[in-house]
Amino acid sequence: MPVDHIRYDLLTQQALRAVVRRVLGDVAKTGSLPGEHHFYVTFDTRMPGVKMSTRLRAQYPEEMTVVLQHQFWDLTVTDSYFEVALSFNGISEKLHVPLETVKGFFDPSVQFGLQFETVTEEAAGPREVIAEEPAEEAKTPRLKRKPADPEAPAAIGPATPTTLEKAEAKKAETLKETSKPALVPDTDKGDPDKPSGGAEVVRLDRFRKK
Repeated sequence: MPVDHIRYDLLTQQALRAVVRRVLGDVAKTGSLPGEHHFYVTFDTRMPGVKMSTRLRAQYPEEMTVVLQHQFWDLTVTDSYFEVALSFNGISEKLHVPLETVKGFFDPSVQFGLQFETVTEEAAGPREVIAEEPAEEAKTPRLKRKPADPEAPAAIGPATPTTLEKAEAKKAETLKETSKPALVPDTDKGDPDKPSGGAEVVRLDRFRKK
């Protein structure tokens, strides 16, 4: 199968993460959310680079979703991460979240959302791309040839007759010979009373004349 050496999937995710970085960066610059916009950001808490309190890590061992709407401050956004302070049950917590760990971004005010795979380019190898169905000719199974016997003689011309075939041919030849009419040697055709083979029959009228 063809391999995606370009990694279009990673390039697409990087481009979409740039959208998240741009949106959060604009809010960090202005210090406020425009209009009714607010954000739900989900990230993988197991990924390297995530910084959070032990209390929050124990409460969210795999992933966490934060809401940037009312109770947040000190939002800082860089090319690789964002930091924000939030209130959890009246307790202020500061989060350090690499953008590569973000799994989802959603703006409910306009029903806009993005989902990501938390796979870095360094950890991911070339990705196989499923090719189209092969042509019918390629899918037709091919006959496997049986390897030749090295001790068997090469077959050149017609095969040698077997013993049974020789016996049958001899039998047919014998039947052909016996079915022929017997050859009778020529005798004296002038004397019809003289049989073949040289024997002589004496007529009775010969004796009467005497």
